[in-house]
Amino acid sequence: MVSAVFHSPLEAAASQAPAAARPVAPAPAVVAAPAPEPRTRTPIDLRAFWMRVLPPLAGFGLLLLIWELVAMKSTTGFPTPLATWQQALTVFSDPFYSKGPNDQGVGWNVLSSLQRVALGFGLAALVGIPAGFAIGRFEFLARMFNPLISLMRPVSPLAWLPIGLLVFKGANPAAIWTIFICSIWPMVINTAVGVQRVPSDYMNVAKVLNLSEWKILTKILFPAVLPYMLTGVRLAVGTAWLVIVAAEMLTGGVGIGFWVWDEWNNLNVANIIIAIFVIGIVGLVLEFALIKLATAFTFEEVKS
Repeated sequence: MVSAVFHSPLEAAASQAPAAARPVAPAPAVVAAPAPEPRTRTPIDLRAFWMRVLPPLAGFGLLLLIWELVAMKSTTGFPTPLATWQQALTVFSDPFYSKGPNDQGVGWNVLSSLQRVALGFGLAALVGIPAGFAIGRFEFLARMFNPLISLMRPVSPLAWLPIGLLVFKGANPAAIWTIFICSIWPMVINTAVGVQRVPSDYMNVAKVLNLSEWKILTKILFPAVLPYMLTGVRLAVGTAWLVIVAAEMLTGGVGIGFWVWDEWNNLNVANIIIAIFVIGIVGLVLEFALIKLATAFTFEEVKS
């Protein structure tokens, strides 16, 4: 079979037209890539830098100036900052020497004080934090213990030291007891306040779901109270470090407080000043570590 293909005259003319006469489709436009922007260095805010650096330096400079003036006017041999620095180099050249029970380096004295603080503070945490949860959770216990806490909290921690000496018959447990009794109140109070500030909606949901007391404690109260509890821990450890120095002055033995008192008996004022700086630095490190720990476990609304 032969098939014929028919074309119209217009299609034939268009096919026979020269290529120049044919309409040409416009070429796609070429978009040039943007040139890379030059890197600009962030300018250093020198004013903010100096505002962070200069005030602390000015404070330390003022302290050294007053110290130098006091040493110049003193007639009792008060050491100058330079003499104290030279003595500090000697003290810290061998901080862990041991020449007897009452002659040990500053390193052993600091470690002994920290050990007492850790024992007393740990016992206070084991007792104070659960007690704070119970007092904050149950109104009967709150009404029962609030008057006792209000009565005993303002008592000076050193007033408890003779009781510890009488009961425990030893200086070391008496010092630990003093740390315990002064550290427990901040943890009890802050934990109880945290429990009482838990939103009532949380507790209503727990009642609707018929949660057990253990579930309420672990799933609702503990996460909500943790920032308050860590604040109480931070306050307690600061108080404990303050008290241990005074307690060791009275009880004796190895410790930074006893070291201060022993150097006073030897009329070595430079070592006393060194001990003051050591106590401050150790307390600052403990405070900074607990602040970082509390910040890590604190919700944003509590931080603000």
